[in-house]
Amino acid sequence: MKILTSESVNIGHPDKTCDTIADAFLDEAIKQDKFSQMAVECAIKNDKLFIYGEATTKAKIDYDNIAREILREIGYKNEFEIIKEISQQSPDINQAVVKDDIGAGDQGMVFGYATNETPEYMPLPILVAQKIMMQYENFRRKSQDFFADAICQVSVEYDDFDRPKFFTTILISVSHSENIDNKQINKQIKAEVINPVLEQYKQYIHKNTNYIINPSGKFTIWGSFGDSGCVGRKIVVDTYGGIGRVGGGCFSSKNATKVDRSGAYYARYVAKNIVANGFADKCEIQVAYAIGLSKPVSINIDTFGTNKVEISKIYDYVSANFDFSPANIIKELDLLKPIYKQTACYGHFGRKEFPWEQIKRIKA
Repeated sequence: MKILTSESVNIGHPDKTCDTIADAFLDEAIKQDKFSQMAVECAIKNDKLFIYGEATTKAKIDYDNIAREILREIGYKNEFEIIKEISQQSPDINQAVVKDDIGAGDQGMVFGYATNETPEYMPLPILVAQKIMMQYENFRRKSQDFFADAICQVSVEYDDFDRPKFFTTILISVSHSENIDNKQINKQIKAEVINPVLEQYKQYIHKNTNYIINPSGKFTIWGSFGDSGCVGRKIVVDTYGGIGRVGGGCFSSKNATKVDRSGAYYARYVAKNIVANGFADKCEIQVAYAIGLSKPVSINIDTFGTNKVEISKIYDYVSANFDFSPANIIKELDLLKPIYKQTACYGHFGRKEFPWEQIKRIKA
């Protein structure tokens, strides 16, 4: 028996605000110039937004207006001072990446993970935490008393066969106005946010499931006025909730030649297809890249003993059906489109609208 916990955060969390803004910059660049090389990030604190990074693009990007529009959408009423420090991509990196046979835009390793414990092939704790945050976002936009900063944790007890048994704890903290007390908050959040999501997961609700709502007692100072934020600090939230491993780099702000992002997407794609095609109940893939090289330096597949065929055969299946080179990843997953802002919140995996979530029939 073990209990595993994962968390999700909403768009008003300062880190997620920065991820969203950075991916909005990326989308705007790709709309105008699909070959843009982008890594423009931001950081936020109080009424200051810092925009910094590298951009080699033909696009004319109005960084200030894009950022201000998102901040208004999130619910900030104040004006922000914006400080920018943006340069072109290092020519040393650019010459290694932008060539006929696209080279990896960074050095490092990425992981992909999949499990058949849910229809989305995602671990149950992170999947439910993300859905609760999505539900909260829909709810708070219809209310004057709840704001965009929120965080959710879901704890699940697993049996000795590594299958989920029941929710042990559902924990959520949400920002709110001074006009509403804890009793009202508990009642509304349970009825309007938690219950609609858990209705899909009745089999995991237990008489001892513990619901904790706003344990701090007060959460009226939210967003950048309660905390600082920057791009890439929520990589565990973005991936598998700590159940599958993650690599060394974040996703947001980076275009598809950066394998921190595209390689992780492809590793998830391959791991999901291995599980969906019945070769294993769980699968984790590690892929390592060298900057400027088009082929990975290593690929490792781990099925945690759940494989239905020999591991050597799974390697053969992967070799025959998948190509981890950046050029193929970009082509096969169609990554030169402005699809990235929508990835910034609620996880990059387990959402069927993204091309790396598709399942294809693997050739034997």
